[in-house]
Amino acid sequence: MKRNLLHVSMFILIIGVTVGTVQNPFTSTYLDSMKAQTTMVSKMQDNSLFEQLQKKAGEVNKPPINAAVDRVWKAVPGYNGVELDIDASYKKMRGLKTIDDKKLVFKQIPPKVKLNDLPPSPIYKGNPEKPMVSLLVNVAWGNEYLPKLLKTMKEAHVHSTFFLDGSWVKKNPSLAKMILDEGHEIGNHAYTHPDLKKMTNERIKDELSSTNRVIEATLGKKRIPKWFAPPSGSYRDDVVKIAAEQKMKTILWTVDTVDWRNPDPGRMAESVVKKVHPGAMVLMHPTSSTADGLKRIIGGIKAKGYSIGTVSDLMNEQRMITKPPVK
Repeated sequence: MKRNLLHVSMFILIIGVTVGTVQNPFTSTYLDSMKAQTTMVSKMQDNSLFEQLQKKAGEVNKPPINAAVDRVWKAVPGYNGVELDIDASYKKMRGLKTIDDKKLVFKQIPPKVKLNDLPPSPIYKGNPEKPMVSLLVNVAWGNEYLPKLLKTMKEAHVHSTFFLDGSWVKKNPSLAKMILDEGHEIGNHAYTHPDLKKMTNERIKDELSSTNRVIEATLGKKRIPKWFAPPSGSYRDDVVKIAAEQKMKTILWTVDTVDWRNPDPGRMAESVVKKVHPGAMVLMHPTSSTADGLKRIIGGIKAKGYSIGTVSDLMNEQRMITKPPVK
C-alpha cells in the first residue's frame, strides 16, 4: 500500500514539474537559450573540423604526373595524383573536434598522358614517385635453380615477371606452367636468345612472334606477353618499334645482379639492395647466386619500405596509399 502511494506521489510530482516548466516563461526562455548555445557550439565544432580538413588537403594533395620520354631514362610511366575528399571525410568525422587520420578519404586523379600515349621507346624503370620495385627474371637456362627461386618468392609473397625464351618454353612446358601457376607474370625474351641489334627486321619479327606463339600454345591465349625483354639488353630502334607492332613494350633494367658471373650471394644481395630505388627494375636469372641470395634481396628491398610487384604493377598509374601522404 505504502509503495503504491509512493508511486502515485512521484507521478504527481513529475506532472507538476512538467506543467510548471511549461507554464514558467523564465524556465522556458532558459531552456531555449541552452539549446541555442548547444547548437552554436556544435556548428563551431563542425566549422573547425571543416577548416582543419581544408588545411589538411593543402598539405597532402599531390598533382598527377604525366608519362613522358626522358632523355636518359626513355619512357617513364605516369603516376596518379591524390586529393583529400573533404566532403566524404567530413561526413565520416562529423561531430569530432579534430581529424581522425584513419577516417580520411582520398581520391586518385589520373594523369592526362599515359604510357600508351607515348611513342615506342624502351622502359628502364617505373615512376620514381612509386615506392615499388620489380624483379625481372630472364629465363633461357638454369632449370635446376628455378624451383628454389619460386619457393623463395612464394614464401615472401612476391610476384615477379619472368621473361621466357621461346625455345626454352618449347623444351620445358612443365616449368613454364609452374611459373605461371605460382602467379607470376610472363614476358617475351625472343626465341633463340640472339643479339637482336645485329639481326634484320624480318628475323627480329620472327623471333618475337615465334615466342608469343609457343607461349600461347603452352600457357593459353590470355598469357600472350605485353612486355618484351631483349636478350642481353641489345636493341636498336627497329627492335622497339617491331615489339610495339606486336603490342609489346620493351623492358630493360636499372639494377643488374650480374648473377651470370656467379658472385658471392651475400655481396650480390648487398649491392642490389644498396642500388634499388623507387621504380627500380632488377635484372636476374635462375643462377646459383640468385637462388641463394634472393631471400636477402627481397628482405632488403622491403626493409627500405618498397613493395615488390610485377612489371604490370609497376607500370600502372595507381598511386600507392598506405598512410596519409605528406609532402
